[in-house]
Amino acid sequence: EEDPSLEKHFKGHRDAITSVDFSLNKKQLASGSMDSCLMIWSMRPQMRAYRFVGHKDAVMCVQFSPSGHLVASGSRDKTVRLWVPSVKGESTVFKAHTATVRSVHFSSDGQSLVTASDDKTVKVWTVHRQKFLFSLSQHINWVRCARFSPDGRLIVSASDDKTVKLWDKTSRECIHSFCEHGGFVNHVDFHPSGTCIAAAGTDNTVKVWDVRMNRLLQHYQVHSAVVNSLSFHPSGNYLVTASNDSTLKILDLLEGRLLYTLHGHQGPATCVAFSRVGDFFASGGSDEQVMVWKTNFDAADYGDVLKTQNSFSFVLQTVSILEQRLTLTEDKLKECLENQQKIIQNKMS
Repeated sequence: EEDPSLEKHFKGHRDAITSVDFSLNKKQLASGSMDSCLMIWSMRPQMRAYRFVGHKDAVMCVQFSPSGHLVASGSRDKTVRLWVPSVKGESTVFKAHTATVRSVHFSSDGQSLVTASDDKTVKVWTVHRQKFLFSLSQHINWVRCARFSPDGRLIVSASDDKTVKLWDKTSRECIHSFCEHGGFVNHVDFHPSGTCIAAAGTDNTVKVWDVRMNRLLQHYQVHSAVVNSLSFHPSGNYLVTASNDSTLKILDLLEGRLLYTLHGHQGPATCVAFSRVGDFFASGGSDEQVMVWKTNFDAADYGDVLKTQNSFSFVLQTVSILEQRLTLTEDKLKECLENQQKIIQNKMS
């Protein structure tokens, strides 16, 4: 058993990082930034990174599709783009909202997208042809984050109206509003089991609720400033958080306590995400850095000490820049979706 350790250090963005996400096979990491660029970093040594240019303003959120064949990004320019994460960087763009798009998230079958915006709405789209399906509009302030449940039946959203709302995707009704947050809610996500959600807020807390009973399960007051982002470990036993206090914290959900505090970023830690199998997690900060950490822990026994980790293994220097702006054709998108279908069917069979 070891402490989490810094594995890679990516430099290339020219402004604060807003969002990070790993592809399924861990070979790529996507990051979005206030510099209006999306970057795709290779996890393999000596491989160059891609800088995708297309958004006209800050990129607020990025996410790989479940198969890794597409990356979605949302921007202050009110659009969502779908990119092919390869050298060419083809993309297709659609105007998703009438204000900043704060959040994009694929359903686990890769067929739908949910977006959240400062226009106070949550919208659901088909990935193929980017067809608008419906809007959820009961929030009365900016919506910072929206996520599908693992089974795709529910949607959860977090807003500056200080609520977290749970929606039934089929009936499009708001099933429940969680109002216990003392501030704006920056981030929300489903536990891998789909039975609970965790939310991070400007009141410096992280709260975990059961969505079957709609009750508060856990309440963590471990950060000394706004909590910007969180991510569940795929095992469902751990939660990693990122805060303006410049730290990342790893919470042991089974024990209900703080396990590790990580000091990597200079200034606010803005985003954090575990890889799809949980062996790594990535973080981004206002310091323009993207860091990849090796998890090094699992369900074994830990000492009672909180361990702090500061070792930088190696620094990856800047990137070669590819700025072709090609359009992602319908045929190419269809091919991506078909490949994705095959992968999912193979997994199930």
